[in-house]
Amino acid sequence: MNILMVGDVVGEGGCHYLSRVLPKLRREYEADAIIVNGENSAKGNGITPQSADMLFSAGADVITTGNHCFRRRCESLFDENPRILRPANYPEGTPGSGVYSLDLGRTRLAVINLMGTAFMEPLDNPFSVIDNILETLDTPCILVDFHAEATSEKRALGYYLSGRVSAVIGTHTHTQTADEECIDGKTAYISDVGMVGAARSVLGVCPEQAIQKQRFHVPVQFSEAPGPYVLGAVCLSIDPKTGNSNKIRRVFLKEMTN
Repeated sequence: MNILMVGDVVGEGGCHYLSRVLPKLRREYEADAIIVNGENSAKGNGITPQSADMLFSAGADVITTGNHCFRRRCESLFDENPRILRPANYPEGTPGSGVYSLDLGRTRLAVINLMGTAFMEPLDNPFSVIDNILETLDTPCILVDFHAEATSEKRALGYYLSGRVSAVIGTHTHTQTADEECIDGKTAYISDVGMVGAARSVLGVCPEQAIQKQRFHVPVQFSEAPGPYVLGAVCLSIDPKTGNSNKIRRVFLKEMTN
């Protein structure tokens, strides 16, 4: 089966671009399921009911998030819709869940959302948390969205989970990396899948604002950069019986301008 994993969607412009191209990508890659990271999908980042609806309408089957998941104070969103995940290594009692099992007919795909702790919030240890989660799952087909800053932490988790999950897909840094592989011929991996956002931007925001922040170290109100847009994703080919991935393909689109 084929699974399409789409990187961080940035703002309303990213949502609209995704809605234009995702149906075609589903047909082109014959995707059985589409997972989309939506933690920056709302205006000003975070996720809201409105931005989540846009992602589902575009074709997302499950939405993952990350460090901005509660930025918009929409905690109830995660309890009301189990297909919207927050990182599973938030402490016990946090609204929502970090795991969802998607029924695909011939098998189930478990989607797990984790967040790194290197240079990020000091959440529970993702290595220990994933060990506990894997003991509860009844399917070999498992995709992990690892929302993390450090490439070293992402690669370490990839090797740690080799042969235990179908894929470890990095998100958060918004820049698609070129290190995709199937570790030990079983677990698809990439350090970062990329983003859906403005091509002429710094991680989706206006370059001038990012420059001001980096140069002067003063508070800056970021705003979403205008199009044209890019899309970063990967397509995974997973054996539904064993859960092993035998192929991972990078997907990159850039909107053409007149």
